[in-house]
Amino acid sequence: MTEPGTQTTHGDDGRARRTYASGEQGEEPPAPTMLEQMGGIPGLLASVIPVIVFVLINSLTSLTPAIWAAVGSAVAIGVWRAVRKQTIQPAVSAVFGVAICAFIAYRTGEARGFFLFGIWASLIYGGAFLISLLVRWPLVGVVWSALNGSGFAWRKVPKARLPYDIATIVWTVFFIARYLVQNQLYDADETGWLGVARIAMGTPLTAIAVLVTIWAVRRSGRVLEAAAAQQTTVTQQATDHRTPAATDDGPAATQGPGDDAGRRGAAER
Repeated sequence: MTEPGTQTTHGDDGRARRTYASGEQGEEPPAPTMLEQMGGIPGLLASVIPVIVFVLINSLTSLTPAIWAAVGSAVAIGVWRAVRKQTIQPAVSAVFGVAICAFIAYRTGEARGFFLFGIWASLIYGGAFLISLLVRWPLVGVVWSALNGSGFAWRKVPKARLPYDIATIVWTVFFIARYLVQNQLYDADETGWLGVARIAMGTPLTAIAVLVTIWAVRRSGRVLEAAAAQQTTVTQQATDHRTPAATDDGPAATQGPGDDAGRRGAAER
């Protein structure tokens, strides 16, 4: 039995979760955790398992079986998630990425070619983040503003732009580090270590960068709210200063030329 006002759902990890309806009680369901946003444990496995399968099969047999095994494992994960009625977006992304990597490995005829797409993608992403910093349009802030339509007011407030600069720097460093390390292993033809670097510098670094991004979004939002509140206070104070102060005499306190003439006539009489 479930409690009144609750419903039971199943997360990406297959575990049942009880959430409270936001009707009469006015309670909102808890925000999804970072792990849930990344597809849960199965979502992480969808990106890691094909790489492990490729490296293992390639070391035991040859390139062609390794390619088919990697693609097959990615498809199998997608089917498994679909059968369990879970979101298949992480699996679809994994299949697409593995298919590209497998095609490059097939065309080059080398197992290390499986990692070539990721190496050059890291260089391109790192360059894009770096350029955005140089032109003072930090990419983290630009992407966030484009996704939620909040505008770019943060660019006019240095303290609000700083968190986005920091988050963009973190993404830049991570992408450039991926490129440098994995490119060296690629030149050395270390396919096994390429797989290890791909996994070690993939999800863990991404998780750290996501945490920094979340901090940047929240910090910048608080700075903008404080700046807006301060501007409202200044405007209100200026308005109050320009408004004439009320007196106890009421309307009689304001005298015109007619009132002066009336008083002079009375005095003469």
